[in-house]
Amino acid sequence: MRSEETAGGSALSADVCVVGGGPGGRALALALTRLGLDVVLLEKRDPARGAGPAFRGESVSPDGVRLLDRLGVWERVRGTAHRVDRLEIRDAGRRVLDLRFADFPYRYRHPAELPQEALLAALAEQTARQPGSCTVLEPATAVGLLVDGPAVAGVRARTPTGTVRVEAPLTVGADGRYSAVRRLSGLQERVRHRPLERDVVWLKLPFPADWDRRVYRVRIAGDSHGLFLPCADGTVRVGLNIPKGGLRELRAGGLDLLCARIGRLAPEAGEAAHGSLRAWSDTALLDIFTAEVPRWSAPGVVLVGDAAHTLSPVLGQGVNHALADADVLAPLAAEALGRDRRARGRALRTALDLYQQRREPEVRRSRALQLRQERMFALTAPAATVLRRTVYRALDTSPALRRRVLAPAYFPGRRPAARREQPPTPSEVTPV
Repeated sequence: MRSEETAGGSALSADVCVVGGGPGGRALALALTRLGLDVVLLEKRDPARGAGPAFRGESVSPDGVRLLDRLGVWERVRGTAHRVDRLEIRDAGRRVLDLRFADFPYRYRHPAELPQEALLAALAEQTARQPGSCTVLEPATAVGLLVDGPAVAGVRARTPTGTVRVEAPLTVGADGRYSAVRRLSGLQERVRHRPLERDVVWLKLPFPADWDRRVYRVRIAGDSHGLFLPCADGTVRVGLNIPKGGLRELRAGGLDLLCARIGRLAPEAGEAAHGSLRAWSDTALLDIFTAEVPRWSAPGVVLVGDAAHTLSPVLGQGVNHALADADVLAPLAAEALGRDRRARGRALRTALDLYQQRREPEVRRSRALQLRQERMFALTAPAATVLRRTVYRALDTSPALRRRVLAPAYFPGRRPAARREQPPTPSEVTPV
């Protein structure tokens, strides 16, 4: 990698510039440096400000665990992770689905809750050990793209010490649902946004004493529903669904109304909320929408994770699809970037097209499943709620139906592994 001073600020050059230091961007940087490439990674958030009140994705699916193991990261984080054994759905106080992840015939069977800061730190530590290099600029904000004819040739970034030009034959937008790279590259123009009927208020509460800490809980009551996810730090992460744009009405009722809404779904959590919530700053609002990007790439630039395919928080798919994007993109990009300069442009365009072709079907299946679940949760008419409970009970009693409906979300593209009598390997088991 080359670094120099220019009249307009400093300049760096690398094989790849990754914009965004979340799980997808960090995983891609690691995968690329393992293949010997040099990477510059730009992260907008200032680490000196700490994690703040934002609620970031912590749920890692079994397939996400598999991908972290492939990257050599899982052993670094498994002591921090919290294994989940079951998914339970209760509707009107009655359990209608009790899904046990151990019943699926795959090597990696259990989801894990993993603090994002621990995951990012482990990805960074592993990246530093690779044959390629990774230079991290943090905080750094992408404010423009460099161009060479019709192709993107890098990024112009704003940092506390001035403007930095990062020259690279491939720029990756891993900068989330409101991606600057997507906007600056023109890939934003045909994005199809689909607002969903609900938003989510996120908060953390003390874990109810009578609850099993290894269970994902979905609670439905009339026109309300919520997610209750055990965290590795011993708390419970609550995602309370509210009508679209309904935060103002909720806040007008005060924290007591928020606690009552939670208590209606889960009385134990409602009691915890009354005793622990002190201000609205203890919560975060997530605007729920999906975004379909017809083209994930243009010459010299490609999108990964939420920048390419924003999903809803149902079933916690965001982190896992970002990891899968990195897993597929890295070897394709590395092979193309290894070509001589004359052949590189065409090879890179072919590689980026192939990346989207391989990843898009899985993303499409996840989006379709999420939208079906969102519609199911929103049903309120008596006949419709009866139908919803009937569907969940059918899933509960039919292993074949569970595999058909839910396996694509938790085990995309996985083939069943033969059952073994010996204990599972350490990579298959996550300690509390």
